[in-house]
Amino acid sequence: MEQIKNSFDSTTIKKIGIGALIAGGGALAVYILQALSSMSFGELTPLVVAVCSILINAIKEYNAGK
Repeated sequence: MEQIKNSFDSTTIKKIGIGALIAGGGALAVYILQALSSMSFGELTPLVVAVCSILINAIKEYNAGK
């Protein structure tokens, strides 16, 4: 189906929504990373790094596949 000029169909609205979620997710990630980088975890730093790595991998695997 081809998009009609000067109008929004449901596919286009879905694409805009996904783009907004990606942009918002990126902004949120930057904010969280900035907050985490200013924190001092002391002796727990290796544990925090490990948990963050596991969470990132879990998100990647959740989104994998068809």
